Amino acid sequence: MKTIGIILGACLLIYIGYRTFRFLNLDKGLGKKIEQGAVILDVRTPSEYRTGHIEGSVNLQLSRLHADKLPLDKDKTYITVCSHGLRSVKAMNLLKEKGYKVFNGGALADLESEIKQVK
Repeated sequence: MKTIGIILGACLLIYIGYRTFRFLNLDKGLGKKIEQGAVILDVRTPSEYRTGHIEGSVNLQLSRLHADKLPLDKDKTYITVCSHGLRSVKAMNLLKEKGYKVFNGGALADLESEIKQVK
């Protein structure tokens, strides 16, 4: 019984750490940026994208962002999003290295609630 308690406690600490990491790495004011024309870049796989996405978002999976030429406009602002928020951070960093103006939208559910708060 004691072992189960220790395992559950460790899982709770990992979950709290993960949620804190997501919160600290999520850019603020994204709803306003979207209103001003920022493009939501969904970096999940096409099959994940088909299961549900934010209307008007563009799907370009993370693995394609390593290419030298991307079908993106450097004059636009992008907000990366994925299922849990980890790929969106990687995508944001890759795109920033290539000279794009990009913000981290985190997990799809988090960005959807950010958009709803602005409306």
